[in-house]
Amino acid sequence: MNRSTDRLLSLPLLAAAIACVMHAWPFLATGAESLAHPLADSASMRLTGFLVAALALVVGALLFLAGLLPGRPAYQAGAPLFGRAAEVQELGRPHLRRFFQVLPVVTVLALLADQPWRGGEAANEPKGGQDVVSAPPALATPPAELALAPAPPEQAVKTPPAAEPAPASPAVPASPPAAPAEPPKTVLAPPAAPPEAPSPPQLAPPPATASPPETVAPLPPAPPPLPTQAEGHRDAVVWLAVSQDGREVMSASTDRMIKLWDIDGKRLIRNLGEHKDMARTALFMPDGKTALTAGDDGEIVLRQLADGAVLHVFSAGQNGGVRNMAISPDGKLAVSGHDTGAVIVWDLEKGDVLHVLPGHDWSVSSVAVSPDGTKALSGSIDGELKLWDIVSGKQLRSWHGHEQGAYGALFTADGHHAITGSGDYTIKLWDLDSFREVRRFEGHSGTVYEIALSADGKRLASVSLDGTARIWDMDTGNQIAEFDPGTGPIYAVAFAADGTLLTGGYDRTIRDWPAAGGEGVVLFAGAPQE
Repeated sequence: MNRSTDRLLSLPLLAAAIACVMHAWPFLATGAESLAHPLADSASMRLTGFLVAALALVVGALLFLAGLLPGRPAYQAGAPLFGRAAEVQELGRPHLRRFFQVLPVVTVLALLADQPWRGGEAANEPKGGQDVVSAPPALATPPAELALAPAPPEQAVKTPPAAEPAPASPAVPASPPAAPAEPPKTVLAPPAAPPEAPSPPQLAPPPATASPPETVAPLPPAPPPLPTQAEGHRDAVVWLAVSQDGREVMSASTDRMIKLWDIDGKRLIRNLGEHKDMARTALFMPDGKTALTAGDDGEIVLRQLADGAVLHVFSAGQNGGVRNMAISPDGKLAVSGHDTGAVIVWDLEKGDVLHVLPGHDWSVSSVAVSPDGTKALSGSIDGELKLWDIVSGKQLRSWHGHEQGAYGALFTADGHHAITGSGDYTIKLWDLDSFREVRRFEGHSGTVYEIALSADGKRLASVSLDGTARIWDMDTGNQIAEFDPGTGPIYAVAFAADGTLLTGGYDRTIRDWPAAGGEGVVLFAGAPQE
């Protein structure tokens, strides 16, 4: 290799050496004491490294200038340019030469990575002789409440791209969430505790003055203990359905049991059966003789009301647990929503699957069937709503109806409107011809978990994780009545034949509330807690 090329190669080394010295100069200017202990701290170690690099760069530049690093690999005379015979001859000191060629590049990268060089301890030093007090870092804004589908206490809840969360907490039953629930089930790690603020300076006590005596507000009286009955549910009531004649109510609970009650006689008629996991839904069939129940075990069971005998079992298999279910008015079809996001249409007459509709990305939390039995509405824990043609299995429309999970859904009698409740605390009335929001019902301060429509379609009932039940005027959206038993989240709601409101919730009871508002009564108490 010629000498002119070597001289050119010496220039990058000299430039990099100068850059190292300039980079370290501010630290050197603080005093020679810093050099006494080159490995004493991180700043001294960085200084030492850059000074060593500068020295090596200068040595390399001198070697190139002196021509002591010749020997770029050269082809042997007469050797071919390609093929295995293209032997090359290594001249001089090729490895040392390569080292000094690479050293400037490595040094420049190190200089860039160390900007600014005083970013460590020196950056925190007070300036201008003033004391600097570091303020505690601002706390991150807590995430919005997730609306997740309820899950048993031992289950985690999956969070959407929001929401439902499926919440598992002391205030949430194994099925419904005491807190929203989100997607595919994620336990959110609790937010880190905020850093402890520095103690304020001690101030001299103020001069003694006459001050009024300290007063303490009296604690509210403890609520009276709830009544119990041995045949009651042992855990939260998460579903209620009233028979067509209005005489019976069927309940499903996180204790896995399905129970049939006599409303007028205020007694348990019988236990209809038990699911392998928490029960979610229990529906009277149009024939008045059978019931269809479903749960987290992924089974849909056709039962006989007279004795609870199992007539048929539909298994969802890998589609997961049944989170919600609805049947067509003629009793020929059933639609179920599942943990996996699948919506399944069942042919109840043939005992077989009609369609599997894998349209949702998140767990399905609500399902409703239109009055004519041809369409279904499904909602998931990310707030997405879908309208289906259940005869053909085609999706008709999909839209993001809520900011959090949609937990309650139903059609109005005309079939052209639908109502959905949600983890964003709202209830919305939708026009299914234009897919626009017609009316909004607002007032709840927690996830609206279930809704019900009165027989005449003029009143809407809702229950929420905020622990209240409410009745709304469908025409105006105004609230008619609010009920608050003060016993935790309420998950189930249904209108009785006389227009009163039945609710079930975390306290294991089934209550009856007057239609115009006022105090309710415990219709069926929960079992004594063990």
